[in-house]
Amino acid sequence: MGLFTSTVNAQCSICTKTAQQLGEGPAQGLNSGILYLMFTPFILVGVIGYRWWKNNKDAEGNI
Repeated sequence: MGLFTSTVNAQCSICTKTAQQLGEGPAQGLNSGILYLMFTPFILVGVIGYRWWKNNKDAEGNI
């Protein structure tokens, strides 16, 4: 998914206004930080779900 994305503007109106005042470089850093914070819960849920699935699959094989 990360390989096929173009420029993404994941900023609320307050963040957009702040980013416009900072300039181009810091605005891109702010946008990257927002995207990082957005993907972190998805990654955690994915890892926990995979481990749960893997443990259930192993438990079913031992019965």
